[in-house]
Amino acid sequence: MTNLNKEIKKFTLSRAVIFGLLICFLFQAATTDGQSTVTRDSSLFYDSHFHLTNYIQEGITVHDFLKVMGSKVGRSTLFGIPLQQEWSYENSGDFAPTYYLATDAPLYYYSFTDAYIAMSYKSLTPMEQKRFDPMITGFNPTDMYAADHIKRVLKLFPGVFSGIGEFSIHKEFVSSKISGETASLTNPALDRILEFSGETGLVVLIHNDIDMPYPKEGQEPYLLRQLGALFRRHPNTTIIWAHMGLGRVVQPVQDQLRIVDRALSDSTLKHVNIDISWNEVAKYILASPNSIKATADLINKFPDRFLFGTDEMAPASQEAYLKIYYMYAPLFAQLTPENKKKLLMGNYERLFNAARIKVRAWEKMNTGKNEVIPAPTPVSGKGINAE
Repeated sequence: MTNLNKEIKKFTLSRAVIFGLLICFLFQAATTDGQSTVTRDSSLFYDSHFHLTNYIQEGITVHDFLKVMGSKVGRSTLFGIPLQQEWSYENSGDFAPTYYLATDAPLYYYSFTDAYIAMSYKSLTPMEQKRFDPMITGFNPTDMYAADHIKRVLKLFPGVFSGIGEFSIHKEFVSSKISGETASLTNPALDRILEFSGETGLVVLIHNDIDMPYPKEGQEPYLLRQLGALFRRHPNTTIIWAHMGLGRVVQPVQDQLRIVDRALSDSTLKHVNIDISWNEVAKYILASPNSIKATADLINKFPDRFLFGTDEMAPASQEAYLKIYYMYAPLFAQLTPENKKKLLMGNYERLFNAARIKVRAWEKMNTGKNEVIPAPTPVSGKGINAE
């Protein structure tokens, strides 16, 4: 080999090494996204489920929320409430309701919440922004144009959003109060939303009760069957099922944990995760030593599939905000140290770091384009309810 060939070979190898090191550096920067990894983070948890505003679009500022988080909470999702409670003078007179249970007046979808969340996020410094994962919620899941709304928000506010939700399909006392068409798990509009979320990498946080409130004895929990079918139709979409399907009065169905166990063991549902947010859920999990142990056993069996969230809405103090975390102490005590870390921080970090990378890449490729999202392909021969 001539001296010239040797020099060319050395130069080529050097470039390859440099390029490889650059890729490693970029990958590391992307996966941490400027945020300390779980092993170096001294905070208590990352919050997978947080509402900055309430049902009349009031709450605390994101700057005040940072003070509430302090050093206790490293990262948090950030979203409002997609529904506005109407103040109907004919119904409540001079009394201005601030919660959906305080009046018979209807709720309606409030799309401006997405712009408010985006502008709140953009008012933060770059370092402060790294602690938040804003979510798009201001869409009507019965509207075939809902996916186009989500797309429009991404293009108007690039670099902001990591997911969609919390949004509700079947929710006790809420679903029947919303003006217009009732949301359904079998509506093609919902399929468009989940399909687009899979395309862009947006995490989906969906609230859907596991059963109807006060079901008749022996009644089939048909919502569970429909929910499973919906999730299976969208295997490329990262989904978080809020509250394990439980609610204020929606109690665990018979063999609840066994049903969840089967779902998490199902290879067709490997993209589905569960959060245990909300103090109403905690009351079921913490009801007895047996319920605590059974839930801990399930989380220890599937440590990569559960996330912790507060489901707090505009908390006035850090004490109020952290209350549910301390409530869950008996459950945390029965998790292995590694699995507790995954529940409280690791799974959040993995899912939302991946979402940040994918959504930013989609935005880079699509900003400035205004094409309408095509309708989803029907499920061949089996109808929308096919499993």
